[in-house]
Amino acid sequence: MGILYERIDVVGWGIGLFVLFSLMAFNEFSRTTKWGGITLFLIVPTILTLYVWPTTAAPGNEYGTGTWFNWVKTYSALAGCLGFMIIRYRPSLLRKKWVLFFPPGILALNILEACIRDFQVYFYNVPDGAYIDHLWVMSGPWNLMNGFAGLLNIIAICGWVGINISKDQSKDMIWPDMIWPWIIAYDLWNFAYVYNCISDHSFYAGLILLLSCTIPSFFIKKGAWLQHRAHTLALWIMFVMTVPAFADRLAPVPSTHDPRAFFIVSLLSLLFNMALVSYQFYRIRQRHLHPLKDELYVETKAYQTALSQNGLS
Repeated sequence: MGILYERIDVVGWGIGLFVLFSLMAFNEFSRTTKWGGITLFLIVPTILTLYVWPTTAAPGNEYGTGTWFNWVKTYSALAGCLGFMIIRYRPSLLRKKWVLFFPPGILALNILEACIRDFQVYFYNVPDGAYIDHLWVMSGPWNLMNGFAGLLNIIAICGWVGINISKDQSKDMIWPDMIWPWIIAYDLWNFAYVYNCISDHSFYAGLILLLSCTIPSFFIKKGAWLQHRAHTLALWIMFVMTVPAFADRLAPVPSTHDPRAFFIVSLLSLLFNMALVSYQFYRIRQRHLHPLKDELYVETKAYQTALSQNGLS
């Protein structure tokens, strides 16, 4: 892929596609069946926590899965999945206004965790690159750029007062105001974060993982991006915690370690998120909206499509 990764052969692309479709398939299983979600996000991680992860994700292990960040990210993703399931299957909870703060809250927390990690890598002060906690990182201005882009992405979270539950059998958590500009801004930020902080894992943990939730959001179940993201993220992290050698030894796709690549992806992330926040402030001012009480994109086609396809219009 040129400047981002070393040459990827046919087998590499095949493995990447297999991971992509596996994540999408398990997401559909957990999304469309209650017991699928309970099994994947409660029963399985409980077993793995007790009998597998203490070994495969032990602190200081050679694959870097034993860091504070991996453990925190694993359980925050699982908390999101389980919390969303409670909301989905007990929709009466949405009448309690404080419940509406949970989805944006867990999302903002996950973004903030990654921002802290980006800033941490910057302060490692390894401009030529080094292995720290068995993960290769390179400190540079890109860490600061993308850390600030993530904070802007948090500011741009909007319209959670409109969160509802779809009227079909799957009972998905629908956030109609979370339309494509925010999703693209998040994808650019998250890819840059993964590229900055776990560069040699970013083909899977960045590109493939983001596609696994973005594709369903645009083509399978519109309006449910956050639910797709929580499910696929939890599934991927559980897999990595269980099979830590996957991205390093079994199917490696190393990055080029080119400073230009780090700078470019972080610059795109920062510019797009700056543009998103500026546009949202413009809409708020022009339409006299309250950012904590109103939805921003009610009249857009993307918003109306999310409602109609989920029986909410």
